[in-house]
Amino acid sequence: MAKKIKDTDYLVISARVKAMESGLLTRERMEQILEARSDEEALKILQDCGYPELDATDPEAMDAALSAAREATLSDLADGAPDPRYIDVFKLKYDYHNAKAILKAEAMNTDPGHMLMDMGRVGAAELREAIRSGELDSLPPLLASAVAEAKEVLQTTRDPQLCDIVLDRWAYRDMDQVAEATGSAFLHGYVQAQIDAANLRTLVRTLRMGKNEEFLRGVLFEGGGIPTDAILPVCAARGSGMAELYAPTRFQAAAEAGVQALQGGPLTEFEKRCDDAVGDYLSGALFVPFGEAPLVGYLAARETEYTNLRILLMGRGAGIAPEVIRSRLRESYV
Repeated sequence: MAKKIKDTDYLVISARVKAMESGLLTRERMEQILEARSDEEALKILQDCGYPELDATDPEAMDAALSAAREATLSDLADGAPDPRYIDVFKLKYDYHNAKAILKAEAMNTDPGHMLMDMGRVGAAELREAIRSGELDSLPPLLASAVAEAKEVLQTTRDPQLCDIVLDRWAYRDMDQVAEATGSAFLHGYVQAQIDAANLRTLVRTLRMGKNEEFLRGVLFEGGGIPTDAILPVCAARGSGMAELYAPTRFQAAAEAGVQALQGGPLTEFEKRCDDAVGDYLSGALFVPFGEAPLVGYLAARETEYTNLRILLMGRGAGIAPEVIRSRLRESYV
């Protein structure tokens, strides 16, 4: 029988995470970047936070630099995590991203190399070869099942959107099972919040496209705190009852923004509110002295930080007004 991991087994890595939190981009630091008089001044602030030089005029190079920073963080913390599955929850989405790229490139007879991200549980080259050969036994079981189903759907329908939906459904199922297997209520709650955010986004997009509840039924994800059976009637009522359904939850503000989006309001505000609701859940990690919660919270905060960096730098590079950029920044728990 495997040794049960206790909160105290995370004492060392929790202390490291608490120290590393001081390097996160606080709202004050983001304001400094936003108000910097030159790109050089903005980059100097980022370099003081440990980032390499990021060039917003070359989005591909900037994304590569952010990917390298993300990979270094995951690798660094994986070495000290008593249970590697906490890291896996953050890595497995890259497996599914790569699977999407490989399958669609294969169908179009193109090279997916520039789209692959070597940060998953499975190396990008290994995954590509497994899909090419059809020998999926070496892959994690759920990923193997996901690839097999998505490949069949793509071959049958030639619809890349349906292929993506299949892989997204398996990705959330995979995350949910990994989180549940750890026995961590905090990690499971984080995954659940992500599923709820994804389902709310899907509801609003479905309504904006003029699709019905039968379409929605096929694209909702199981495992959220709000049952899919409670979401479908809102779609059938063309959005009526959305604010009431989410009012008792942390997604209240997101749902209200969703109602506005259905009336012609901006999707950007709605998307931000969905992300902020997940961030609100993670803020609970700040009050946990040790255990897996600080580790999960820190890794998720880093993911939010990468999103904010892209918004900041790309917005500055495009000459977008500071107040507009500011309105798009996601809330962090620091």
